[in-house]
Amino acid sequence: MKEYLLKLIDGMTLTREDTHTIMMNIVDEKYNEHQISALLMAIQTRGVTVDEILGFRDGLLETGKYINLNDVNSLDIVGTGGDGKNTFNISTCSAFVIAGAGYKVSKHGNGGSTSVSGASNVLMGHGVKFTDDESKLRKCLDEVGICYFHAPLFAYGMKYVGPARKALGVPTCFNLLGPLVNPGHTRNSLHGTANQGQLRLYTNIHQRLGDNYGVVTSYDGYDEISLTTAFKLCTNNFEKVYTPKDLGLNYVNPSDIYGGATAADAMKIFDSVLDGSATKAQKEVVIANAACGIGVMEKNLSMDETVAMARESLDSGRAYNVFKKFVEYNS
Repeated sequence: MKEYLLKLIDGMTLTREDTHTIMMNIVDEKYNEHQISALLMAIQTRGVTVDEILGFRDGLLETGKYINLNDVNSLDIVGTGGDGKNTFNISTCSAFVIAGAGYKVSKHGNGGSTSVSGASNVLMGHGVKFTDDESKLRKCLDEVGICYFHAPLFAYGMKYVGPARKALGVPTCFNLLGPLVNPGHTRNSLHGTANQGQLRLYTNIHQRLGDNYGVVTSYDGYDEISLTTAFKLCTNNFEKVYTPKDLGLNYVNPSDIYGGATAADAMKIFDSVLDGSATKAQKEVVIANAACGIGVMEKNLSMDETVAMARESLDSGRAYNVFKKFVEYNS
């Protein structure tokens, strides 16, 4: 560790191999909490590089549990979190809308950190029991159209950096790793990032990985399409700035997509979107995110077409039926 810290003190960056080795050593408990904290803050102060993220990612995947879904063309839709906006569970709602539109979704998620309710919180609130059983996950994906990976069951290495991260109490590069370590190595993804720097970092990471991706950020700091302002979408094929009007949707106020003060508040909004009783703003923000997810899967469709598909999935009740079937299967 001393060697790596001296490199960072001298203003150097670490290689992908360096951070892979560091991650493996962290899991083997070769470093104490103070050494890990020093490393994380040195990287955070300077700003993490693509190679550094990729090396940590390699180590987390190598030491975690892999679910073999290589033959399934599925999508993950998830944000980095950490935007501090405390929205309701927009990405999770969108995942069921995408599945309702007929696309396979293998979603990765966790409990809330900077919001009152993460994906795992809202699913647990409905009695969902998480599993790492590959056969059950595959059957759920095949029969329901969506499966869910509860991150702590798969990325074992995260627990070894947990004490240092908790003690620091500030964001580190590990806050950016969650969406990148889907245990099913999902072929397609729509990742939300909280600012332009993260969007560029994620875009460069996906270009190195060579997968099929969309990366999005809203210009006022949401790690998803918020419809409160314009947003930027980067994919394998293009980079473009959209306004809500470009999607045939309306601008909304931050209060329209606020998740509430408790997990129960957030779950009530989540349910209302899927059962059709939510406000127009709440429905449309989910439609926007689902439409971009469908667009990642269907390169030849226009945004108007994917918005129409997402709206039909939600308004027809198909998204809600997928959710009910998912809960029944996983309870």
